[in-house]
Amino acid sequence: MKKLLTAICMLLLAGASQGAATITIVNGDAPGVGFNDQTPVAPVGGNAGVTLGAQRLNAFQAAASKWGQTLDSNVPIRVLATWDALPCTDTAAVLGSAGALEVFADFPGAPQPNAWYGKAETNKLLGFDADPEVPDLRARFNVNLGQPGCFTGSPFYLGLDNNHGPNTDLVTVLLHEFAHGLGFQTYTDDQTGELLAGIPSIWDYFLLDTTTGKAWKDMSNAERAASAVKSGKLVWNGVQVSNAAQSVLQAGTPVLTVLTPAEVAGVYQVGGAAFGPPLNSPGLTGEVMPVVDTPPDQGLACAPLSPLNARAVRGRIALVDRGACAFTAKARNVQDAGAVGMIVADNVAGAPPPDLGGSDPAIVIPVVRITLEDGQALKDAVARRARTRSGMYANIGVNLAVRAGADLLGRVLMYAPRPNQPGSSVSHYDTSARPNQLMEPAINADLRHEVKPPWDLTYPLLKDIGW
Repeated sequence: MKKLLTAICMLLLAGASQGAATITIVNGDAPGVGFNDQTPVAPVGGNAGVTLGAQRLNAFQAAASKWGQTLDSNVPIRVLATWDALPCTDTAAVLGSAGALEVFADFPGAPQPNAWYGKAETNKLLGFDADPEVPDLRARFNVNLGQPGCFTGSPFYLGLDNNHGPNTDLVTVLLHEFAHGLGFQTYTDDQTGELLAGIPSIWDYFLLDTTTGKAWKDMSNAERAASAVKSGKLVWNGVQVSNAAQSVLQAGTPVLTVLTPAEVAGVYQVGGAAFGPPLNSPGLTGEVMPVVDTPPDQGLACAPLSPLNARAVRGRIALVDRGACAFTAKARNVQDAGAVGMIVADNVAGAPPPDLGGSDPAIVIPVVRITLEDGQALKDAVARRARTRSGMYANIGVNLAVRAGADLLGRVLMYAPRPNQPGSSVSHYDTSARPNQLMEPAINADLRHEVKPPWDLTYPLLKDIGW
């Protein structure tokens, strides 16, 4: 049996439960700190604790109970947890970090030879604790959150009812991070592609690059590093997740479909807009014409369009560049010129393209954003256009045949942004999932305290890897 210590992944939790698994917390805090903080507080949201430390522990226990009721293990799961001063400013903060303290491979009865498993799952599969001297998970959380200089005035919400308002719901964060410690991560380096001690994670057996048809376990280091930044092309190839996605993810995903010319025809990832009409099916089909109002070849559309540009986009979909003014200002200007839709090409490299913020009830045309790379490809394809004709036809809409957060074959997309985001890339679901999923790289405000269908896809993935 092979054993290795592994790096902490992100956050985590602990607590005690009376379900099919028992999760206990090992309090590593010093007197008066973290779980031992005796500061008086009023009960909140079903959390009856009357000290700050007690409320923190109650939140941990609530999250642990949820996982305890979900998992199946005869071996108690132990979490060593502390509240520490983690990096923090008034605009950015590390909420916490957590992960498995040890990983094991080739133990007796391992479902998959030559694969790393986290300690908690290893214990479940063995039926006993593989290393009783070491806790299964290690968790650290930001003790200063909400204090001056660290998201001032916005502490963790410690209630158990998810009524967190503008604050960060601790139970939700704990459920997310607990999942990482249970195995919702690869132990392979997602930046270099290097396997841990030359052995793939069980995760790597299910991580599939659809452009090469290779699973991560079968790739070279360089191939894995390249695959980690293929947004929209990295999927989870597990039966449990794919089956559950049919009931969890909503039908329909926003896309830009370029019909002609042939050299750029295809389906492009888009970010949707918070303003304008919602995208629909069959969507809007039209000829694409670029706005060119800024040397050498940009179209910012930050002012009313010139007569030449207005003539070019009238009755067509306007292709504009990001920058210099609000997205709503661009949309109003091309709409006023007669455009029926707008595509915004990003001005910084990266993928997937983020959604567009802003509000203007007067905007009635559909708007999407595409990546810098995709925008340049479309502009290159129409470089030899006529003044009022480009020959490029596209559809802005929703593909009802594809679930939001999955590919054409129903496999769930994994988070593979460009550039790589260490700690987030590969070991999360993609942000295109709708409804939002617990295991996306950011904690969304609309998440439930749920980990399995019909609301969530976290537990199906753990089942795929052997839980």
